[in-house]
Amino acid sequence: MINYSTDPRIILTLDTGGTNMVFGAMQRGEFIVEPLTLPAHADNLDLCLQNMVEGFRTIIDQLDERPAAISFAFPGPADYPNGIIGGQLLNFPAFREGVALGPYLKKKFSMPVYINNDGDLYAYGEALGGMLPEVNEMLDESGSRKRYRNLLGFTLGTGLGIGMVINGELNRGDNSNVETCYLPHCRYPDIIVEEGVSIRAVQRVYREISGDTRPLEPLDIYKIAEGEQEGDQEAARKTWTEMGEVAGEVMVYAANITDSLIVLGGGMTGAAKYIVPAILKVMRSSIKTFDGKVLGRMLSKVYNLDDKEDLAMFIKGEQSKIKIYGSEIEVDYDPQKRIGIAVSKLGASKAIAIGSYAFALDQLDRRNGMNRIF
Repeated sequence: MINYSTDPRIILTLDTGGTNMVFGAMQRGEFIVEPLTLPAHADNLDLCLQNMVEGFRTIIDQLDERPAAISFAFPGPADYPNGIIGGQLLNFPAFREGVALGPYLKKKFSMPVYINNDGDLYAYGEALGGMLPEVNEMLDESGSRKRYRNLLGFTLGTGLGIGMVINGELNRGDNSNVETCYLPHCRYPDIIVEEGVSIRAVQRVYREISGDTRPLEPLDIYKIAEGEQEGDQEAARKTWTEMGEVAGEVMVYAANITDSLIVLGGGMTGAAKYIVPAILKVMRSSIKTFDGKVLGRMLSKVYNLDDKEDLAMFIKGEQSKIKIYGSEIEVDYDPQKRIGIAVSKLGASKAIAIGSYAFALDQLDRRNGMNRIF
């Protein structure tokens, strides 16, 4: 079994957002050069590809040895196994008609190229080196036999991204199309949910509630909510709360299906103090049957793992001993079904980089008939 944190091979990485591209090189699971940020030029294919080639060349020039592969994230949907980007890319219009990006870069740099959805690699990185092992380590230290192998990673930024790790495997789907951004908005059923969970959503909702038409960024709206910047404080707080409620609806459906932990990443998690309570309110809410029976919307109890008291209760669970029928032999038993939600401690860019790095190592070794990472 490969340990990505000790592997000596160098992999070039790239975190591609709708605004910027962040280039890097990793070895033994860590960046070995200073990451380079260049504009994405998401609406101009020539400029985007020009910056992509320039970014990788700049990183390669700083290395003492040749990289083994290029592995990076690109917003979906796309034909990731074949390296072709195309489809309904809301945040990368220049690629909608189809661009053979993987083959293009392979020809330019003469090395294997692996491209995945940014949400997928974010979740994979958190599953390998972030939230998932951290939670399992705490459970182990407490003496609990419970372990988690499923993880949902949501990124809150230019758009709403998702990645899914099931039983230790990155689930890319049969069409490289694992997404939640096209689910319906809970307040506007004929509108996609990303219109309620994205940078443009925060800007729109604050403008509608406050009547403030200034060109504000989410950071401005957060500062207004905190009373650190001029504006309508109540409207700003309502804006972040609404985003959390809309996101919470998506997470209810996703987490009920995957029965997994949830980790949040992306720039807008800076407003987690407003977003997370709203998410939890939705996930802890109830629903009824036709005969009036009240049920929790989640089959599992949901804990805020960034809250010390919640975390302690999550780790403790309801551990007890029960006797095997007809004997005095006792076995451990924890009947509490539970999941948790937390903000990424790695940060989305680092998690995506770890995911990119580990995925490339896995693919290179599969080609050589070696064992997998997980």
